[in-house]
Amino acid sequence: MLWSECSNLDLTRFEKRSDMENGAISSTDTGNGGEDVYSSEQSNAFNADHLVVMVHGILGSGSDWKYAAEKFVQQLPDKVFVHCSERNAAKTLDGVDVMGDRLAEEVLEVIRRKPSLRKISFIAHSVGGLVARYAIGKMYKPTMKVNGEELLKNEESKGKIAGLEPVNFLTAATPHLGSRGNKQVPFLFGVTAFEKVASCVIHLIFRRTGRHLFMNDDDEGKPPLLKRLLEDNEEGCFLSALRSFERRVAYSNVGYDNIVGWRTSSIRRNSELPKWEDSVDEKYPHVVYEERCKAYDKELCEPTVETDGLDELEEELVNGLSSLSWEKVDVSFHNSKAKFAAHSIIQVKDQSIHSDGTDVIQHMIDRFLL
Repeated sequence: MLWSECSNLDLTRFEKRSDMENGAISSTDTGNGGEDVYSSEQSNAFNADHLVVMVHGILGSGSDWKYAAEKFVQQLPDKVFVHCSERNAAKTLDGVDVMGDRLAEEVLEVIRRKPSLRKISFIAHSVGGLVARYAIGKMYKPTMKVNGEELLKNEESKGKIAGLEPVNFLTAATPHLGSRGNKQVPFLFGVTAFEKVASCVIHLIFRRTGRHLFMNDDDEGKPPLLKRLLEDNEEGCFLSALRSFERRVAYSNVGYDNIVGWRTSSIRRNSELPKWEDSVDEKYPHVVYEERCKAYDKELCEPTVETDGLDELEEELVNGLSSLSWEKVDVSFHNSKAKFAAHSIIQVKDQSIHSDGTDVIQHMIDRFLL
């Protein structure tokens, strides 16, 4: 596995500081991709043993998470050490697997630089959620007995990610069910003809990543990558890695996200999409629905007679991901002046124009397990 194969690297580091409301925050450019964000108070920086990896989406960069990273460190100064991934910036069309390998290598380098880390969490936007799922599968190792034998993969032996205890796995507007289904790419207006054409030409625009999203990849005769991410196979322990986290959370836009549809980002069928009216808490005005979905045993479930608009592969993805428990948080920016930029607002990509999403970031922080 990748986590045991990386060698030590000498990294050039450049430190920057920014004054925040409740103290200064330091950030360090690693010189080899990514940026570390942490409290400038030496005691706080030393005590922080929880690595939070923030992963950008397609055509994005680590700076997309700047606001969120600083807020996490500001409010949890002695708890978290944030790393905004940059290794895939300007290279997001190479494929989910290639980007996942790069992310895994980047995370391992961070851990080598800070050996005091004990826990790890991921917060990913858009395609970055799929990249993170691939990366954790490459870094996962099951818990070992004292005599060196592997324990059975069950709830009592969840295993570790690169030697760290996995805690939170959060995604925001991630196409977990891919993008080829009806209304999964909203800017195609749900027109079947447009969606079929897009599936045929997507590789001309988004290259290998596009093939993975529309699940028409056929690498060496293998099933589509998104299906392989539901398994433990020769590529990685993808399902066991995702299961190992104490909590998994899917944040989704209920509307006005022109890139990723509500169904695919919330891992639901059409009939499972909830009705919503207003915010559930005045502290989070844009959070309109929350639910905790228990895991179910897909082997014991009766086959779904009504496909509910999903094709066979999408149904497999729903069933596979639903074999794990999920917290689902639905948000709406329908009253925002910039509502058509919901895909970026949900992560506050640019604070000056996407500030309506700050309550979503606060929601992440308030419920974050440490």
